[in-house]
Parts: sequence; C-alpha cells; structure tokens
Amino acid sequence: MTLTQLRYVIAVADTHSMNEAARTLFIAQPSLSQAVRELEEEIGTPLFNRSNRGVRITPEGEEFLGYARQVVEQYRLLEDRYIEKKNSKKRFSVSMQHYTFAVKAFVELVKQFGMDEYEFAVHETKTYEVIEDVKNFRSEIGILYINDFNRAVLTKLFRESELEFHEILNCGIYVYMWKGHPLAEREEISLKELDEYPCLSFDQGENNSFYLAEEVLSTYAYKRLIKANDRATLLNLMVGLDAYTLCSGIICESLNGTDYCAIKLKSEEIMTIGYLKRKGAVVSPMGQKYLEEIRKFRESVL
Repeated sequence: MTLTQLRYVIAVADTHSMNEAARTLFIAQPSLSQAVRELEEEIGTPLFNRSNRGVRITPEGEEFLGYARQVVEQYRLLEDRYIEKKNSKKRFSVSMQHYTFAVKAFVELVKQFGMDEYEFAVHETKTYEVIEDVKNFRSEIGILYINDFNRAVLTKLFRESELEFHEILNCGIYVYMWKGHPLAEREEISLKELDEYPCLSFDQGENNSFYLAEEVLSTYAYKRLIKANDRATLLNLMVGLDAYTLCSGIICESLNGTDYCAIKLKSEEIMTIGYLKRKGAVVSPMGQKYLEEIRKFRESVL
C-alpha cells in the first residue's frame, strides 16, 4: 500500500469515474485502474463496484476511504511544515443538523480564536451525512439529537460507524413560527390545532427514513407537509404560508432576527441533543471550546 494508491482511491471516489479521475491525476486510465486493483488485491477488499455507468464505492470502501483521507491529509500537513516550510494553519471542522444555536456557537468560536492561525469549516447538513462526516474524518464533531423513537436505530448506526454519542442537553418540543402567525400569541399549542397550517421538514435525500428525520414526531399524519433543503427557505415559507416546524426551542435572534418565536408544544416528548465523535478519540482543545459554547445554551431551555 502506497500513498500514491491512497490518492488514487480518493480521486476515483470523488469523481465517481476512472476516466475523470485519471484526467485529474494526469495519468493514463489503464495505469490508474491497475493501481486500484492491485490495492484491492493487497487488502483483500473490493473498494469499488464498476459498471458501464461508472464506479460506486462499496461499504467497505467507504470505511477505507475515511482512513485514506486522514493519512493523505496528515502527510500533506507534514509536507507543508517540514518540506515546503509552510506555516500550516490548525484546522477545526464540525457537522450538524440545522440548529441555529450550533451555528451561533461556531460563530463565537471563530470570533475568539480568529482566522490567522486556524482554518474553520462548518457543514449544516442531513442527519446521515452528519454521521458520515464524523466517521470519515471530514468533521471532528457532529451535532444531532436522539429520542425514544430513533434511539435504537441511531445508536446502531453510531456503533457500526465506530462513533460515540455524548449528551449535551435535554429539552421539550417547541413549535417554531413567525410572529405574525395566527397562533403566535399562544403559550402552548397542540398538534391538532396546527392541522390547518403547513408543517415544514428538512429533506433527508436518499436516506429519507422516519428515524433520520431532524424533526421529532416524524410519524405523525400531518395534514399538510412541505419538505425543504435549507433553513433560509424554511424561514421564508413560515412568513409566506403561515407554516411552522418543530424544534428544540433554543432561539438565536442574533442570527435569525426577531421575527420568529418558539411556543411549547403540548407533548411529553423529550429530545436529547448531543455530539458525535470517533470512538476512543480525544476531543481537541478547539472541539472542547466549541462544546462549551453549545452548553451555554442549556440555560435557555431549563
């Protein structure tokens, strides 16, 4: 196994094509295919499924790719530091479900440490991709929730991905809507009272399982339901359609503005918000500081 082979595998996985990967690597396609096959034979594991429509990475390949990316990245840092004598920046990356408070914590982190010595990345994405990002070393930390409904399924996914889930806070369920909504002045709202208004949910793409939904009560038979891909669209739909979504009740007015509110839902349901990390890995000082910023939001839900 060589560093060159690892780079080849990463290029093929990123382009989904032997031909395209060969072009980006400036090598002949037969040479690339042979190098990948030799690596597969050496490790005794097929990394790709090949067809006339291209190549698709296998489940075993996904796991291998996570380690390969880490090795290549670490080598690049060594090369920058000791061969090319570059002053490489320290890096911190986090993936999360669509939580404003998690973004706010990230903003505070960047403000405190600045960007002269650090390179930051934040991925607000789908539930399954949060898990995959941490598993494959794209992010050090992943922020998501579990509850009684999805706990067994997600815990199994965490275990299979060699990840650990750690609790940050517990909270009830809130209805998030704009302040011009007809029910915005209520202290509590039931799901029945919301039947005539559109419920908004984040689209989970190919992994569109009830257990991977970002919103609790995903199996409820909503009379009106709209899927969307990003938080800005959801906010616009709230104003335009008197729509709503279900959330933790943690509001960050400094980011979303003062035009929205969270009202307690009449439900005994509890959601546990926590963070994912790789099993056995030690959270970096930057990661620990980020988690401290998130824990500050506990006061707003107690």
